[in-house]
Amino acid sequence: MNGCTLGDLMNVVGSPALRLHTAPADPSAPVTEALLYDPHAPLPPAPGALLLAVGVRAAAAGPLVRAAAQAGMTGVVVRGTDGPVDEAETHGVALLAIDEETAWHHVHLLLASAIGARSAHGGGLGDLFALADAIAAAVGGAVSVEDPRQRVLAYSTVPGQPVDEERRQGILGLQVPDDVENSEQVRLVFASDGPVWLPPATPRGLPRLAIAVRAGGEPLGSVWVVDGGTLAADAEKTLAQGASTAALLLLRARATEELTRHQNTDLVRRLLDGSADAQAAAHRLGWDTVRVAAFVLDSAASVPDAERTSLRLLDVVRLQCEARYGQHACVLLDGVVYALLPAPGEHGGGRTPQERSAVDRRHRQMAEDIVCRAGRSLRVPVRAALGEVVPHLAEVTDSRADADLVLRLLNDALPVAMVDEVRPQVTLLLLSEVMRERRALSAGAWRRVLAADVDHGSDYARTLVAWFDAGCDVARAAKALSVHPNTCRYRLRQAGRQLGIDLEDPDERLVLWLQLRTLAGLGSAAGADRTAAPPPP
Repeated sequence: MNGCTLGDLMNVVGSPALRLHTAPADPSAPVTEALLYDPHAPLPPAPGALLLAVGVRAAAAGPLVRAAAQAGMTGVVVRGTDGPVDEAETHGVALLAIDEETAWHHVHLLLASAIGARSAHGGGLGDLFALADAIAAAVGGAVSVEDPRQRVLAYSTVPGQPVDEERRQGILGLQVPDDVENSEQVRLVFASDGPVWLPPATPRGLPRLAIAVRAGGEPLGSVWVVDGGTLAADAEKTLAQGASTAALLLLRARATEELTRHQNTDLVRRLLDGSADAQAAAHRLGWDTVRVAAFVLDSAASVPDAERTSLRLLDVVRLQCEARYGQHACVLLDGVVYALLPAPGEHGGGRTPQERSAVDRRHRQMAEDIVCRAGRSLRVPVRAALGEVVPHLAEVTDSRADADLVLRLLNDALPVAMVDEVRPQVTLLLLSEVMRERRALSAGAWRRVLAADVDHGSDYARTLVAWFDAGCDVARAAKALSVHPNTCRYRLRQAGRQLGIDLEDPDERLVLWLQLRTLAGLGSAAGADRTAAPPPP
């Protein structure tokens, strides 16, 4: 999609700045420009324009809506909530509204920026490659342009210029290798006001001439020249001039990138909280059936700069999503990176169980790859949880809820899991929350069992859970507890007599097992053989 559509615009600007009261049936209606209404001049033909009803009360904007329709405009923006919805629907024109206190010039600037950036999307970095070639030809060395995170944005392709392995690896991965020496060199470059000569970062590497790129004191990136011994005498001057041009190009590219990222980020965020227009989102993404994957840094790990590391994790997830699907739908929320993974045809397309399993395998493999790559790159363990596939984007919140629950179950032994793989544990986790909130569900014999163990040093709780988990088989329970079967039988009899528990009653067994497993948290502490038998009947 090359131009801006009404759906795109709402995804970028959206509520609360701009509210949509009614729209044409097609969310792909084009939006070409934002025009300010001039009451002293007739409306010009302006197909796709949005008309800002400056000086017109919302309730009196009916004639303006009709005139906008005749001029081929896509919509009218009014101030207030009582706009002419019926007339807009009759004439097939979108009706949008802003708050009473919002300034028209602010709305015009916001809409014009959003429309212009969307229309220009895709060409932001092309001029940086041309600049890299120009600098390389002038100074006599291979050039790369990087952002503040050492991602390679552009590089020269002038033939015959010497390069080293570090440059090759940086270009192949579009990321400068993350090591102490490189980080120190970057620090030196950004600490300097001009070009800096740097020694080789590796024994077989080549020296560098580098300069930071800034705008108003804000670092935008850096330009690096490989010094193969043939740099021009005025290389420093040429590089400084090139950095000034790079600043302008980086500002323009960043504006486009940031708005595009805002589009995707805001759209995914609103899908995850259930406030997005699912139909418009499906039109924009080209997906409808999806699964939510959640990635997070291991909370037990020591991370000096968790916020920065989480942003780098977001970059890894974005890169992998783009490599597999040609685009990404990712967002960082409260330290968790969420990604929408498409599952085309999974629902409603007659897919077989084998085909559904293939989708699961692909998604799981992707999550495992990200966990492995991110763990190596960030030097922090990463966990990944995958929710259930949902047939429509309107149900993304359900898949996110699945993923959030699975995240709470992950550990070193289980760094990646799909919700269906841990469904029993998820169910028990939800049961524990419900039972803790309801007094009637949290009362019962389990409290007497724990109190007896504390007061008398007994081991009734673990024995009962091991017996329940073993399907009420004393031999298996005794093996799990590493005690003699007679010891296990004695403990069970004593628990029944002393604590008033009827272990012959299947309902009482079931309730006690659930309470000890969920409320007392004795699921794994019992050490029972979880594969030997199902829970007690």
